[in-house]
Amino acid sequence: MTLITTPFDKWARATEVLSGVDLTGKRMIVTGGASEIGTETVRALAGAGAHVVIATRNPAIAEPILKEFPTAEAVALDLADLRSVRAFCEGWNGPVDAVVANAGVMALPERQVSAKGWEMQLAINYLGHFALVHGLHKALLAAEEPRVVAVSSGAQRLHGFDFDDPQFERRRYDPMAAYAQSKTADVLLAVGISRRWAGDGIVANSCEPGWIHTNLTRHLDRATMQAVGAMDEDGNLLTPDYYKTPAQGAATSVLLAASPLVAGVTGRHFEDNHEAEVMDGGPEFTMSGVARWSIDPVAADKLWDYAYGLLAW
Repeated sequence: MTLITTPFDKWARATEVLSGVDLTGKRMIVTGGASEIGTETVRALAGAGAHVVIATRNPAIAEPILKEFPTAEAVALDLADLRSVRAFCEGWNGPVDAVVANAGVMALPERQVSAKGWEMQLAINYLGHFALVHGLHKALLAAEEPRVVAVSSGAQRLHGFDFDDPQFERRRYDPMAAYAQSKTADVLLAVGISRRWAGDGIVANSCEPGWIHTNLTRHLDRATMQAVGAMDEDGNLLTPDYYKTPAQGAATSVLLAASPLVAGVTGRHFEDNHEAEVMDGGPEFTMSGVARWSIDPVAADKLWDYAYGLLAW
């Protein structure tokens, strides 16, 4: 299978990727759109004319971007709470042209669980988004060319999905293993949608923003930050030459959400504005690629059934 490439390199900004693209009349949702990469995603989509709904736990923090783009709006959504997801979906009227599943949490130091008893990283990063796209299925069907973008991470190369103990109920909780598993699940979500909903005209792809200084990394310990060259011995942040800005990190998300360059493409994983090469995952640090376990159709089907069984609408 030939990998998909675009004219944009890894340093392209989200607004550059959508330069000349007219999204007038399109309605799009960006979870976690009130900060950093999410905000840059909203800025690019709204700047191209789309009506963007910022789905966030605290709509008040979206005020700066709402002032910049009056056509955008913020609506409360807590992905860890199925009642909140259900309320959001029931309150939606009309078609939705794209859902960018951007919100996430990373490396919680201690195991936390949602009201349903789900491990919190899996609950927010994957299960909440799974419930969201299911709740919006009819709205996606009503759009002309609906797209779903699952924002994953390079962490998906570190660990596959543990179907024997996905909630860390028996094995020792590990912050990064839990995060990596949830990000593998995000890639598998896109694969699952492409396998089940392609006949409905709904396409889904996953992507990773790359390395960026954001609030997402606030739980990472000093040793981890130093290991990737992002912190000195005194605890001061460093910016390695491979790090991106949030605007550059959002580029691949908006490419998949709105660019005509990838129209009709589904079930693939992108990084740096190009489709990622498939590689063997493992604990060794690598800078690029999508792990085989992250795009395994058998795992995607199994995870879909597992997640669907957990929903209690």
